[in-house]
Amino acid sequence: MSKPAPVRTCPCGSGQPYARCCGVYHGGQPAGTPEALMRSRYSAYALGLSDYLVATWAVETCPPDLDAHTPPQPKWLELTVHEASQEGDQDGCWGRVRFTARGKDNGRAFRMGETSRFQRREGRWFYVDGEVTL
Repeated sequence: MSKPAPVRTCPCGSGQPYARCCGVYHGGQPAGTPEALMRSRYSAYALGLSDYLVATWAVETCPPDLDAHTPPQPKWLELTVHEASQEGDQDGCWGRVRFTARGKDNGRAFRMGETSRFQRREGRWFYVDGEVTL
């Protein structure tokens, strides 16, 4: 996977240093919860880490042409997680995360909200799909 430019505070909004937050997941450690995976995916979008996004997306729903590098790309500014849940911690269990993300696209501010669904497979969480709410 490609390495992002140095980041002091994690883009996911945790307030933690990137290296101790989403940086560990981008480096290969599996996210332990659906919320941790969602935050790491948001950070991957903010940092342009297409390889990580593909690697954490369920193969049956992943778009074949995902590209977080080719302009124009939105500039992601803030993530707010409203609620997160999971049903169990074994393979096959499901999780949900409801969030709002703010960004700018060509200088215009926007918000997007989603309730994302995740599934645990072979000991790792994967993004399956989401329902856009904003």
